Amino acid sequence: MASDRTLQQADNADMTSAALEAPAPKVGFWPLVIGSLGVVYGDIGTSPLYAFRETVNVVVSHGGETLSRALVVGALSLILWSLTIIVTCKYVLVLLRADNNGEGGTLTLVALAQRALAGRWRHAILFLGAAGAALFFGDAMITPAISVLSAVEGVKLITPALDHYIVAITIVILIALFAVQNHGSGRVGALFGPVMGLWFGTMGLLGLVQVVQNPDVLWAISPHHAALFFINHPGLSLAVLGAVCLSVTGAEALYADLGHFGRTPIRSAWFGYVFPALMLNYLGQGALVLADPAAIENPFYRLAPQWLLLPLVLLATAATIIASQSVITGAFSLTRQAIQLGLIPRLAIRFTSAEHSGQIYLPRINFILLVGVILLVAAFGSSSALAHAYGISVFGAMTVDALLAVIVIWKGWRWSLTATLALMMPLILVDLAFFSSTFSKLLTGGYVPLMMAGALILMMWTWVKGSEILFAKTRRTDVPLEELVQMLAKSPPHRVKGTAVFLTSDPETAPSAMLHNLKHNKVLHEKNVILTIRALDRPRVDDDERVVTHPLADGFWRVEMNFGYMETPNVPRGLAILRKQGLKFDIMSTSFFLSRRSIRPAADSGMPMWQDKLFIALAKNASDATDFFQIPTGRVVEVGTQVTI
Repeated sequence: MASDRTLQQADNADMTSAALEAPAPKVGFWPLVIGSLGVVYGDIGTSPLYAFRETVNVVVSHGGETLSRALVVGALSLILWSLTIIVTCKYVLVLLRADNNGEGGTLTLVALAQRALAGRWRHAILFLGAAGAALFFGDAMITPAISVLSAVEGVKLITPALDHYIVAITIVILIALFAVQNHGSGRVGALFGPVMGLWFGTMGLLGLVQVVQNPDVLWAISPHHAALFFINHPGLSLAVLGAVCLSVTGAEALYADLGHFGRTPIRSAWFGYVFPALMLNYLGQGALVLADPAAIENPFYRLAPQWLLLPLVLLATAATIIASQSVITGAFSLTRQAIQLGLIPRLAIRFTSAEHSGQIYLPRINFILLVGVILLVAAFGSSSALAHAYGISVFGAMTVDALLAVIVIWKGWRWSLTATLALMMPLILVDLAFFSSTFSKLLTGGYVPLMMAGALILMMWTWVKGSEILFAKTRRTDVPLEELVQMLAKSPPHRVKGTAVFLTSDPETAPSAMLHNLKHNKVLHEKNVILTIRALDRPRVDDDERVVTHPLADGFWRVEMNFGYMETPNVPRGLAILRKQGLKFDIMSTSFFLSRRSIRPAADSGMPMWQDKLFIALAKNASDATDFFQIPTGRVVEVGTQVTI
């Protein structure tokens, strides 16, 4: 009886899991616009805290010149036109159109590019995707560190005595932020949009006051001042671009969050509110520095009168926490996509909302990000120092997006190569210019995201290559499934009541768990389902395409269960659909058979020995298949096998 209650509880858990994958309810246009202010624009919205300050500081430190009107206006023009070209032209107007059933992001471009090339250049596209994903993870560590640091640094303008406690305060805030991730961002997320709406409005008004007092700064809107900066200061321009790039960090979130808010709300929020607020604030900072060069110490906070400093610091801290939350959520989503695309091993995924499948929590990723963020804050100590580590990961990921977009537009949209290059080459050249400019900061901090990205790319490539080698080796000893079914029909073993589900990655061969069950137990269930779970190059799959059934013989069915790369596989939900299709079985008497492989290195694997050991370590630390596929643990039988790679 206790066992029955346990099984019933497992069924209830299955139904809850199924609900988690259900589409989110329809939301009105204006709530989506307001919501996008927090999630989509959190990162780029906090860039004014440090971007203009670092740009002008580079002008002074590298140029060895005192601040002049031409230098300030030129640097300001570079920031404004970077926002226009990279964010507005590239992401808002072009890449938002490259969606996969409404979803966006680097790995969405990978899926679209693979589909467009019909299997050709698969490894090259996967490598680009791995590079883009790895660089994004570097960004996901640096963004919380630099954003919260830059906000907390405002307290020394209020109470200079707190200057020595800025790092400690920042670390406490970040620990608290990561500690609440397992509770989900749903409740806090409801406040994201309104808080960021207040943040953008406050930024715009503070900037507008200074622009009215010094309207001469409006000349920075003309692009010829950016061009003159390059002409008059050719040796300084590359270093300045390395700081200007800070103003567009977070632009990739426009594309990555396409599926959550939709193209039109994201564009409306940008053109109607965010872009004007950012331009006014940057212009205001420029006007203030022209009037008072000493304000370059912290031009953002100097925009505010003394009585407004404390509320502004608190609002800025809230905005940076929101920006950090957004990038953490993005890292969780990207990890799930990478798992489904086979770039990394399975990891435990927990749902934090019963209504929204996108609200997930990955304990291991959360811990890795927390450790990385704390180390960055402790090692660099200030947002100015940490700015040297910023930029390389951002523009590396942006360059990957642009290269993948060329394939999608050319082959997927069926544009001519000439038209594709005419559209994308100017944008790629701009990305490459910024990317190369960030290498001037390589030795002063830029090496940090490159090392992190390099390690992640190596891990992903090892997992992809090792998985292919392992699949090829195991296939040599595999028994064709149809051949085994024919043999069992001629010499049937003893049958027991119930249904057995055998999970396998190759539907054409007999699962090793089935072979071991026949060899050692010498029995077969009345109904046997050979189940293969596939990750498609679509974000989500409709229930009418979820399960495909192929009857093989009496008591045998080959079943393919399809999930999109934005979904977490849910076997019980798929089996419920299978029952509706006519395959009758009692879920309470169903057993699941899985193979647990023990991998050993081999001298002739095709990879160096160190890479063999890395692949084996990744495989050992992969999440248990039972948990990942959401199978009730009380019904699982695991059969161990040893494989050499």
